[in-house]
Amino acid sequence: MVPRKTYLLQVINAALNNQLFFKLANHNFTVVAVDAAYTDPYVTDVIVLAPGQTTDVLVKANQPLGSYYMAAHPYADTQPQIGFPNTTTRAVVVYDGASPSAAPIMPILPAFNDTPTAHKFYTNITALAGARHWVPVPRHVDKHMFVTFGLNLATCGLTNGSTCGGPNGQRLSASMNNVSFVIPNDAGLSMLEAYFHKVEGVYSRDFPDEPAVKFDYTNSSLRLDNSLIFAPKATKVKKLKFNSTVEIAFQNTAFIAKENHPLHLHGFNFHVLGQGFGNYDPIHDPKKFNFVNPQIRNTIAVPVGGWAVIRFQANNPGVWLMHCHLDVHLPWGLAMGFEVENGPTPSTRLPPPPSDLPKC
Repeated sequence: MVPRKTYLLQVINAALNNQLFFKLANHNFTVVAVDAAYTDPYVTDVIVLAPGQTTDVLVKANQPLGSYYMAAHPYADTQPQIGFPNTTTRAVVVYDGASPSAAPIMPILPAFNDTPTAHKFYTNITALAGARHWVPVPRHVDKHMFVTFGLNLATCGLTNGSTCGGPNGQRLSASMNNVSFVIPNDAGLSMLEAYFHKVEGVYSRDFPDEPAVKFDYTNSSLRLDNSLIFAPKATKVKKLKFNSTVEIAFQNTAFIAKENHPLHLHGFNFHVLGQGFGNYDPIHDPKKFNFVNPQIRNTIAVPVGGWAVIRFQANNPGVWLMHCHLDVHLPWGLAMGFEVENGPTPSTRLPPPPSDLPKC
């Protein structure tokens, strides 16, 4: 780096199954965008990224001539701790004019399970209201949803004394609103093709607006409750009218293990109105919502044992997946879909597939 210059770093977490803390030794970052949406400038010495999330930061070369490590290692809050590679990735930033023999300075990264630091970063980001491409929060809501999610168990099905690797000898699974999503690989059509060609039977449109059973969602004593832990397998979506406004309250659960799950929505950006720990309180928590300059994202890291509320406008026709961005959780079933109706004009209707569309 050239002393006294300012650099823009565009950081993306390309990991499959780890959120990451990221630092540059002895330097501060000024966050100016997340998920390609401008933010109010926020100064911090550490950033946190879930898989697929992006963060743009400004860095001033204002330190003594020398070499400095930029480094990242996992933010892993699972309780009880599930194993992960205890490694740190790093690269060296060298100032022009620094001695070639200077040993790089290593930053002190947060502890792997430092949830307070992660939560402080995730909640201190606000949007740059009025900036290019900024969209104010829609105030009228057409569809309210309360979506619980987390890990589950499925019946093992193996015989001869074999086990499936999950607790109690069962198979690990996952769900949203007690529906464990199945990708329809056997249909011969993608969900989007089925939508366009009006083919029934590939998926159903009865994803529930709320869980069928209400319970103490973050109570760890229920983590292996056999009356709650098994979720049926299905391919379900929620049908939405074009241009309708949807508000979703995400509720993390304590099944198997409390964990911060990054939820990603295809096809849309959304406003993050609020987030916190424990069970979502529909009476008191909305009083703390940010309607002025909430961060705009496409992936929200829902706090461990907590909740988050998002709002988006369904103005993109087609079938769109919403799922956990920890890669291992998607095939287990931590996903659902939205079917958004076509709009009234040619530009708001789904175009036909190209003639060379690869077949499933």
